[in-house]
Amino acid sequence: MENECLIAWGYQRRKGEVVEEDKKVYIGNLAYEVAEGDIASALEEAGLTAKSISVIMDRQTGRSKGFGFAEFETKEAAEKAIESLNGKEIKGRAVKVNKAQKMQPRSDKFGGRGGGGGGYDRGSRY
Repeated sequence: MENECLIAWGYQRRKGEVVEEDKKVYIGNLAYEVAEGDIASALEEAGLTAKSISVIMDRQTGRSKGFGFAEFETKEAAEKAIESLNGKEIKGRAVKVNKAQKMQPRSDKFGGRGGGGGGYDRGSRY
C-alpha cells in the first residue's frame, strides 16, 4: 500500500506526507491585550521559534478575538509547542494550545442564527 492516498481537506496527499495543517497550532484563551510578540516570547522560553504567528482581530472593534495561530517549520516543533505551552500563563491567562483544525463551513451568512423577527403585533388577519 505504498501508493495509498488520503483525502485531506479537498486535496490528495500521499500516506505519511506532512502538510501545512500538521505544522499549525491553535492558541486560545488569550487575553485581549496579547500580541504576536507575547506569543513569540513564550515560545522562545520553551526553545521554539515559529515560522509565523497571528492573533485574530475583530474587524469591527479592532480588538483581539482571544485566539491565534502559530505555524512551525516541522510537525515535531508544532507538537513540542502544544506540549510546552498548553496551560502556560501568558499575560495572566492560562492558554489552551492544540493542533489547528480547518474551519468548518458555515451554513449561512448569519452564523446559524434564526432570521427575521421584530416588529409590532399587527393583530389577526381574519
